[in-house]
Amino acid sequence: MLRLTWSAVTLMYLFVCHNACAWNMTLKCMKDTTTFLKELQKETPSKYAVLMYDAFGKIGSDVVGGNVNRPGSLRECLSVEGPEFRGQYCQVFLKQDRVEYFVGVCVPDSCTESEVQTLVVYEAFEQKHISLLPSVPSILMSDSTLGIFMTQCLSDSPHPDLSAIVCLFVCCALLALPLIASICVALIKRKRNREVRPAVGFAQTSNTNQYGAVLTNGSANQSKECSGAPDATQTKNQNAENVQHGISKTVLSCLQALSVQNSSQGLLATESSGSSYSSLNGIRILSLLWIISGHTVQLSAWSNLDNDKRWKDMVEKNPLYVLAFSGPVYLAVDSFLLLGGLLSAKSLLNSIQRSDNTLSFSLVAHFLFKRFKRIQPLHLFIVCLTIGLFSVVQRGVFWFIAEDEVFSCKKYWWSNLLLINNLFTITDICAPWTWYLSIDFQFYATTPFLIFLYRMNKSVLVIVSSVLLMLSSVTGALITGFLHLPVHQPTTLAYESYFQYYYNKPYTRYGPYLLGILAGIYMTNKKEMLIKQQWQVVIGWLCSLSIMALLVGLAYVLREVPPYPSLPHAVYQGMHRSLWALALVWIILACEEGHGGFVDKILSLGLWAPLSNISFACYLIHPIIIILYNGKQETTMHYTDFNFFYLFLGHLLLTIPIGYVLTVLIEKPYLFLSKR
Repeated sequence: MLRLTWSAVTLMYLFVCHNACAWNMTLKCMKDTTTFLKELQKETPSKYAVLMYDAFGKIGSDVVGGNVNRPGSLRECLSVEGPEFRGQYCQVFLKQDRVEYFVGVCVPDSCTESEVQTLVVYEAFEQKHISLLPSVPSILMSDSTLGIFMTQCLSDSPHPDLSAIVCLFVCCALLALPLIASICVALIKRKRNREVRPAVGFAQTSNTNQYGAVLTNGSANQSKECSGAPDATQTKNQNAENVQHGISKTVLSCLQALSVQNSSQGLLATESSGSSYSSLNGIRILSLLWIISGHTVQLSAWSNLDNDKRWKDMVEKNPLYVLAFSGPVYLAVDSFLLLGGLLSAKSLLNSIQRSDNTLSFSLVAHFLFKRFKRIQPLHLFIVCLTIGLFSVVQRGVFWFIAEDEVFSCKKYWWSNLLLINNLFTITDICAPWTWYLSIDFQFYATTPFLIFLYRMNKSVLVIVSSVLLMLSSVTGALITGFLHLPVHQPTTLAYESYFQYYYNKPYTRYGPYLLGILAGIYMTNKKEMLIKQQWQVVIGWLCSLSIMALLVGLAYVLREVPPYPSLPHAVYQGMHRSLWALALVWIILACEEGHGGFVDKILSLGLWAPLSNISFACYLIHPIIIILYNGKQETTMHYTDFNFFYLFLGHLLLTIPIGYVLTVLIEKPYLFLSKR
């Protein structure tokens, strides 16, 4: 009996050696895998083998509705303690009948990713004609053939590289400097208060002594001047004292600029600042909420939903979901572009007025540099945070987007520094949501040119603006027609050319910003009210609201993408963003001239002002919160309206306080420091 047992072991060992050599695998990996699979064939397998089997992804219900991913159990797999190995969680990405999905597998940690892929290719997980990675049955998918295109394994603990460590250090340093400065300013203020209190009781004596000292010193100085022999030592000491005082004053000024005491002043005020129109705060925040809502659904729909097909059928046909995702999604970005153009024109015109009505090269350079230093500290902090945070956080089952972000940021971070990352395709952009900062700065740089034309000749400005607006619209229409693009942002990355040639490119998105510049020029320099009659008010509001409703509705009418160039799709794509901006211009103008009614009351609520002050930081940080949440999920999410409304509120409630902290510690301090 003992001899038979040893013979069986010898045969199994020879089998393992043969397969390991044939499959180009290490003996250790093949042996451990065989041990696990042999254990499963027993009537009563060991606990570790049961746990590994249980951690494998299984086919779930509602495959027809989109439940194709099989994540398995990451935690259960990592808890496995085998005889000579531990459990390692890997994901095998498969393709079957044009459907791509992944299956979670639990394998010995002695196997590498390439070896796991080899095991799958050679069907090592076939046991007694039962596969641990079964394909979707033919009753659900006509083609049962499996194609493997990638395998990745998740380590038990993260392994940050040098770039991640450097980025984390930079983020910590940027956050620490304002905190240290705040402590120093508080200590200096406390010390001064202590020095002032005792001096109050002896004010009269001190004043008398100082008066006597002044008289004495004055007499001595007069004697020295009359004798013609100045005291060189005293002069040297006085100069040294002045230098020391100047250095101390500069250091204190920098500390105050960086301090939280300075950067938080007025941030939570409910009154609008004099530099902006009150209705803009409401438009800005409502647009931000629209974007956060869209990102909440979009970033989950790409990989995390177990009913994504049913979700698409639901939202792509119902205009009520325009606030969540479908329809002409992210027209809110065009609202941002309009506001950016309006405020840039107003800012430059005010600067010209303060500079003796002169538009000089130095003024333009200062205008551009002011914008650059306004956005870049927090922008680059977000880039570093993306690399550092996503590199040290333990990866989850749905860590795909976070991994892509780290890879793109390590490779293309310089494009964010130069503010040209929108010229790349969306899949290569570091922190893809930051493309807006680049395109906004590029458009911002055109403001001086248009202001120059306005000051030179208003007719020339009208002609040039008309040509630019027409070129932007025609370019968008032609690209849509020839490339057969959808008229709204697609719910998947299937239309890669939409992002590569249209969505984030300056030659297709300039219309709203240009209209904003023209509106800013007009509203800054107008001498009288534009709206004088009640019929103008009625017609203006009817046209504005009708245009907005029509743009939303037509997106659903044109949601199907034909395989041939479509004139309606091309015309809609070329004009809808500029028309949306034009409708918003009317709303802003009507509110400012007292014809906004309840719309003006809503847009001018004091609630919007403090949120508007932190909106820039909220825009930049909210995708990181969403990606982190989605990436750490261990099971798929199920879409229902209530689930995702609740999720949106959760992301929003996290975004606001974090946005406030980043505004106080990063955005404002370094902006004030450059001023000092």
